[in-house]
Amino acid sequence: MAQDVTQAKAAAAAAPGRMQVLLIEDDDGDALLVQELLLEAQAAVTLRRARSMTEARPLLSSATCVLLDLGLPDTRELQGVRWLHEHLPQVAVVVLTGRTDEHLGEEAVRAGAQDYLVKGQVDGSLLNRVIRYAVERRRSEEVQRQLREAQIVARENARLERGLLPSPLLSDPRLTVASRYRAGGGQNLLGGDFYDLVETSDGWVHAVVGDVCGRGPEEAALGVCLRVAWRTMILAERPMAEVLSAVQQVLEHERLEDRLFATLCMVSVAPDRSHARVHLAGHPPPLLITPDGVRELRAPVCPPPGIAHSEDWPASDVVLGDSWSLLIYTDGLIEGRIGTGPERLGSDGLTELIEKHLHAMRPAGKWERRSRDERLLDRLVDHVRELNGGDLDDDMAMLVLGFPDLAGR
Repeated sequence: MAQDVTQAKAAAAAAPGRMQVLLIEDDDGDALLVQELLLEAQAAVTLRRARSMTEARPLLSSATCVLLDLGLPDTRELQGVRWLHEHLPQVAVVVLTGRTDEHLGEEAVRAGAQDYLVKGQVDGSLLNRVIRYAVERRRSEEVQRQLREAQIVARENARLERGLLPSPLLSDPRLTVASRYRAGGGQNLLGGDFYDLVETSDGWVHAVVGDVCGRGPEEAALGVCLRVAWRTMILAERPMAEVLSAVQQVLEHERLEDRLFATLCMVSVAPDRSHARVHLAGHPPPLLITPDGVRELRAPVCPPPGIAHSEDWPASDVVLGDSWSLLIYTDGLIEGRIGTGPERLGSDGLTELIEKHLHAMRPAGKWERRSRDERLLDRLVDHVRELNGGDLDDDMAMLVLGFPDLAGR
């Protein structure tokens, strides 16, 4: 067997681009016949042989097609076909057996084989053609499978996006909203970052940005649950302590692993739009952008839901002024590296970037705030990625609430 493997490796190396065919056959005479048939047909294949499924397993990783006898010493009936279909679905399987049972052939195809041939009824041309067609059918099936999986992922991602990044419920025409979301690690899938914005009947406008630790379907599903719970409580116009306690309770009951937690930043803007109330639960503070510059809105910080069970939700009242934009973001925006060293951008670096871009974007006259905020977010994303040397490891979500149009900015 060792000699067979050595010869197979040498043949494969000497014949690049040829189909790699593994014959699993315990009868030496039948194996020799298959070899002669392929030589007769001048088939562009490199043939290797194993005498049992056990012997074949180390050779299967490089095989394009398997010619499989059903009468092997370590398998019965269609066990080998089923094993190959389950463990190596990308490999084309052609059953080559001495049994003429048509029903067995049909069962073999249903079990995952691409074709079924009977020994003694095959010539070299037919065998070569069946191998080639089986490989092409298997490739086509694999492409279709990948396409179906991609479509499923795309539909699921769209559902998650609607759940994590909903349309704002806002009636005040003076307010503008801009937002961005970028998945980390160069992935197209969403993670656990989410945001929402709701204006209630009393004129208060409530915005939240949250970040479930980690990235994957479990984190995204949990983020959707938290965001929906938050919006539900806000629309019910419950006190803020009850809103955040409800979000915490949902997290504790819905998470599949105890390690999962979430950070939150919630800002409630008063009806006069000149001041707001800030809640922070282990989250970066929001940034206030005014004609006078950029500064953080500090507030008491309580532990993130999931790490500790909070009973108290402290807040800070802040002055916004007459003309402002409020940037709430997840920490993926500031955790990117600066160059090749270990240094991170951080909130101070983000503040400097915003001031730099605002100065460069200063127009000659009055223009719409939302357009400026949209451009600012695009430039921030591009600049942060450039500093990091590529895509960030973590997801980032950004929400900008503005009031009203700017003059001279």
